Amino acid sequence: MKALLLVSELEDYTISFASGVAQHLDVVLAVPRRRYAHLASSFDPAVDLHLLDWPRHRSLSNPWFLYQLTRLIRREQPNLIHLLSNSTLWLNFAVPFWRPIPLVTTIHDVEIHPGDSDTRTLPGWAPELMVKQSGHLVVHGQGLKRMVLDRYAKSPDCVHVLSHPSILRYAELARRQKMAPREADGTIRVLLFGRIFAYKGLEHLVRAEAMLKDALPNLRVTVAGRGDNPAIFLPLMGDVDRYDIRNRFIEDAEVAQLFLDTDIVVLPYTEASQSGVLNLAAAFGKPVIVTDVGELRETVQPNGLGMVVPPGDAKELAAAIRALAEDGELRNKLGANALEWAKGPNSPERVGGQAAAVYREVVGSC
Repeated sequence: MKALLLVSELEDYTISFASGVAQHLDVVLAVPRRRYAHLASSFDPAVDLHLLDWPRHRSLSNPWFLYQLTRLIRREQPNLIHLLSNSTLWLNFAVPFWRPIPLVTTIHDVEIHPGDSDTRTLPGWAPELMVKQSGHLVVHGQGLKRMVLDRYAKSPDCVHVLSHPSILRYAELARRQKMAPREADGTIRVLLFGRIFAYKGLEHLVRAEAMLKDALPNLRVTVAGRGDNPAIFLPLMGDVDRYDIRNRFIEDAEVAQLFLDTDIVVLPYTEASQSGVLNLAAAFGKPVIVTDVGELRETVQPNGLGMVVPPGDAKELAAAIRALAEDGELRNKLGANALEWAKGPNSPERVGGQAAAVYREVVGSC
């Protein structure tokens, strides 16, 4: 069986997912050269990687690209096409030419996150149309499946749940380069990582830090990632000198070092579906503190990955940070659980096997 996977972004997710599926069946992956060329070595060798001159949304060369892509699909003759995201505008116009090959589309976020300026650049009709044109959908949790069924006219048998696989490549990079964590000096480091948009809850982390000014004098907070300027919260900070703010794109080696050095990864989101950061933290064996939004509770609690607090509640967030900061044994236990989960039940190979089973089910039903 052969699956052809298509996606224009989501590099970390795509590397984990495609590499995992390739352990179970033939995988052809078509992605933009400009985003993936430097990451080619991160894929499992079993992935048949095609780096395409994939235009941006506003480019006049998109019709020619769709023609070339359709030729690739006809040449490869896959049993199934899987769009790893529904956030690509122009592919909508090519889908009718791919029939009768079954089409599966992954919906990462049923609703756009507040403040997510990246996704809002796409016309609202584009992801909606892709969902309607897809015979089967994939989401990352049962709660998201219920949301999709409420919103779209799909049979429950056509909406499949596959977890977001662990993101292992940064931990593997750290091992290859023999990177070492900082020496223990009594400091407790908390990390908020990723795109810093409104829904990430930075304000609540800052308020929590201010509450811990006297209770945890050894606390340090790192905020790393591009997006909104964290400086807008300077007046709310308990101690500005406790912050390490890196408001920019973070290169791979720096990402690895950040996760090696941190003691706790915080995800104080006010809204979310799932989180790639959670899957990255687990690969480093780091305990997390998450808010009860989207699929985060359902992922963290049953697997013992960390603590869950209400969204928007800085007081509860502060209490959770303090509890983990003062209990090294608990941090180690949760971190060990996270690493076991990342390499076992949520490993790319395990999730890839589940995806392969979904593909066979889809193809068999057509």
